[in-house]
Amino acid sequence: MIKEIKTEKLPIKMWLDDVESGALEQARNLANYPFAVQHIALMPDCHQGFGMPIGGVMATQEVIVPNAVGVDIGCGMCAVQTSLTDIQRPDLLQIMSGIRSRIPVGFKHHKRAQDLRLMPSVEDERNMPVVDREYDSATRQVGTLGGGNHFIELQKGSDGNIWVMVHSGSRNIGKQVADYYNRMAIRLNEKWKSPVPRGYQLAYLPIDSREGQQYIREMHYCVDFALASRKLMMERSLNVIKSFIPGGFETAPMINIAHNYAAFEKHYGLDVVVHRKGATKASTDTVGIIPGSQGANSYIVKGKGNINSFESCSHGAGRTMGRKEAIRSLDLAAELKKLNDQGILHAIRGRRDLEEAAGAYKDISKVMQQQEDLVDILCELSPLAVIKG
Repeated sequence: MIKEIKTEKLPIKMWLDDVESGALEQARNLANYPFAVQHIALMPDCHQGFGMPIGGVMATQEVIVPNAVGVDIGCGMCAVQTSLTDIQRPDLLQIMSGIRSRIPVGFKHHKRAQDLRLMPSVEDERNMPVVDREYDSATRQVGTLGGGNHFIELQKGSDGNIWVMVHSGSRNIGKQVADYYNRMAIRLNEKWKSPVPRGYQLAYLPIDSREGQQYIREMHYCVDFALASRKLMMERSLNVIKSFIPGGFETAPMINIAHNYAAFEKHYGLDVVVHRKGATKASTDTVGIIPGSQGANSYIVKGKGNINSFESCSHGAGRTMGRKEAIRSLDLAAELKKLNDQGILHAIRGRRDLEEAAGAYKDISKVMQQQEDLVDILCELSPLAVIKG
């Protein structure tokens, strides 16, 4: 931990030396939240979000807060180490083209529903109204990348091996669940004359209520859907790579970790709901993934179980500027030169793509230094080629 603020009802423990004003204001709101316990933790990639800062961790009792999970429920990372030690650039170009032809990106979906066995099972649709409503659409979205900061990347590890990494979430079904229950929470909080100011954007649902239990079921479904989607994209990406590698190759078990969810855990002797919004679980010996920005290194890590962070760490580098600001202010030629000089097959084609340029993000090496008490680095991964939506 680098800094601690003690001016609010609860302390704010920070793994960064400076935080933007909007994110700090949101953290202060969390620290004064009537259902929050112990303290608030801010990871080194912290920046402003909706209601709760990205890179924030809050433990509550009695309630669960949809906006403290966010709209991309279950968004996370998966990575696979292969036995390959090299891929020639001509093959790399064809591989990336092959992956793009098999995995829809951006707003694109599959034209047909995918095999229903790829979808998480729906045990009781009556208790999941949003999932029931969105299920058919989701069968065409499973195994699709989406846009924003989601990516598929081929990397060379410090272990000498080629790795494949996927960052994706729950697509529209996650957003629909998030919006539905946040609106419900706002409506109910007004009815109950909630002690939480509406301006906090942190309306809650009691855990033991019918609405709270319904949200928890649908949230868990979205987490499972996001994992199923990542697994499918990883499988299809590896199949494309194998089609260009005579004799094939071996793969290690897939590493998977989510960073937008709420979990029932025990901390400081208390049974709590830990809300991780853009934060990754880093309990003792948990293997996780911390990606860099486009063109920056990523890391396979092992958690240290630091109780001060509620056994959490950052989920990435973290933004230094918003998407519109990045498009407006970054130098396209300079950003392209940085990527081209590294020989990376990247996804920046024009000014609009600058929203995901490295210049819009924090320095991942500094982010890793700031959380040395949260994780150990197992493997450092350098980018070779990236696909973005």
